[in-house]
Amino acid sequence: MKSLNLLIFLVVVTIYGCKGRYTPPVLVTAFENTPAPPDYSRESAWAALPDKADNADKVPSSSGMKDMQQDAIADVFFIHPTSYLRNTTLSTGWNADVNDNEVNLKTDEGSILYQASAFNGAGKIYAPRYRQAFIYSYYTPEKDKSVRAFDTAYTDVKNAFEYYLANYNQGRPIIIASHSQGTSHAIKLLRDYFDNDNQLSEKLIAAYIIGMDVYDTLYTTLKPCRDPFDSRCYLTWRTFAKDYYPPNYERPVREAVCTNPLTWKTDSVYAGNELNSGGILRNFNKVIPQLSDAQVKDGVLRINKPNFPGTMFFNFKNYHIVDYNLFYFNIRNNARDRVRMFKDARPGQTTR
Repeated sequence: MKSLNLLIFLVVVTIYGCKGRYTPPVLVTAFENTPAPPDYSRESAWAALPDKADNADKVPSSSGMKDMQQDAIADVFFIHPTSYLRNTTLSTGWNADVNDNEVNLKTDEGSILYQASAFNGAGKIYAPRYRQAFIYSYYTPEKDKSVRAFDTAYTDVKNAFEYYLANYNQGRPIIIASHSQGTSHAIKLLRDYFDNDNQLSEKLIAAYIIGMDVYDTLYTTLKPCRDPFDSRCYLTWRTFAKDYYPPNYERPVREAVCTNPLTWKTDSVYAGNELNSGGILRNFNKVIPQLSDAQVKDGVLRINKPNFPGTMFFNFKNYHIVDYNLFYFNIRNNARDRVRMFKDARPGQTTR
């Protein structure tokens, strides 16, 4: 039964990756009746806040670790991926309504639990809800509507970040973290707020912008992280099976920046699964040691078939939806280490 449950889970996550083997629902509607923007002074406009009980507070029960947000000296601004995968009673257009409980539940029980929680050993987690673009926005030939949908979503993310800076940050160092659609917005957020030599950029510990192609030509001053302790830099990867090239794989992708989350370098040196501190799949509370190996090749992260019970039943090629899960504890440990090194290198840094 456990193997069957895992099979169902992996089939579902493969189907619902933002880009992968997926047949998107078709949205045929005018770009009208956009939902009202969120009010970030309201707790309900946030999927995670450090003083709010939410899924970003959780840790796998078998890990022996605990939520460290209360005493954290840094903040994590997390931008969740797409959870608006089909029309609902409340969300029927190009952007989700932030008051849509069905969409919000997918966010909270998905990326907030399996991704944002990886950072609760490193910082206080702030994850805004936003009028995310419908999944069809990635596939539609109506590019003008797609652009408007993503612009609407980014407007919310930007407003949430402005509210966070004015009301929550209090001068503390910052980690930016994201996945998939969230990374599309994080790329812009980094450009607008951190790609320069100002006081805010000095507070950037690192940006974990995962699940989308990122190129070093996007930024003027921001650079890829060079090692496990580098700061004021970004980390990024997209995970595929070894030697798999998706249908839309083109030359520019080969030139994308890619970080190996087992070594935290961008070189092509192979990292065996003995370097994997543990990942999580459907059962959040079960840590799977040495879940995956990793190697950077042609602008993406290549892995052999992950090592978990029932693996013989699977032959997936696109691991987009588990970019975080496969390396959950490496991410957790690295974020904590970067915060520690950032603090030690800047003893006068404000951390109240």
